[in-house]
Amino acid sequence: MSRPRALLSWSSGKDSAWALHVLRARAEVEVVGLLCTLSAAHDRVAMHAVRRTLLEAQAAAVGLPLWPVPLPTPCPNDAYERAMRAALARARAERIAQVAFGDLFLADVRAYRERQLAGTGIAPLFPLWGAPTAALAREMLAAGVCAHVTCVDPRRLAPELAGRRWDAAFLAALPADADPCGENGEFHTFVSDGPMFGAPVPVRAGEIVAREGFVFADLLPASGA
Repeated sequence: MSRPRALLSWSSGKDSAWALHVLRARAEVEVVGLLCTLSAAHDRVAMHAVRRTLLEAQAAAVGLPLWPVPLPTPCPNDAYERAMRAALARARAERIAQVAFGDLFLADVRAYRERQLAGTGIAPLFPLWGAPTAALAREMLAAGVCAHVTCVDPRRLAPELAGRRWDAAFLAALPADADPCGENGEFHTFVSDGPMFGAPVPVRAGEIVAREGFVFADLLPASGA
């Protein structure tokens, strides 16, 4: 009997990448694509501000097609929901039964996703839900996950952490009240290597800019592994 087909909500960051690793290890569903929202104006991953070229390199490295969902800038919630409804309609037409998310513990976010999918015939899946985030961060690093911090909320973290590697030194530099996985929005990441990758995606930090209340590191392709 064939496994249910699933999309994975893909932010380009470590949690969605680890969710892919977990889903493949469990082998309960077949992940067939990466559902990713992008700013149509900037051609970058929404919120993480990752260039499309790097996103496409990630998709090639994990061996899955991208399902890009372009969003306007600014993006009111009704525009976001229209775009997602169109993506879900395509998913239903392609016999996709589930959408997986890398959410960890924010109950309101999970409830919103469940409402979005209610009545669509597509079920939500949360493979990382409830995992203790300090232990999860250590597990990811021990497994070889390599990630860079693409965005920092300067109200919660030091701005100079933008562009840094997400590693043991970064975790040690976090304030005591910051989540090590950034689940409360403290920071966002781009994964360049890990057990879910067939090959690394070498990157380097470019310009650091403050914009719209956040500090962003513009990641650029880098030569070499």
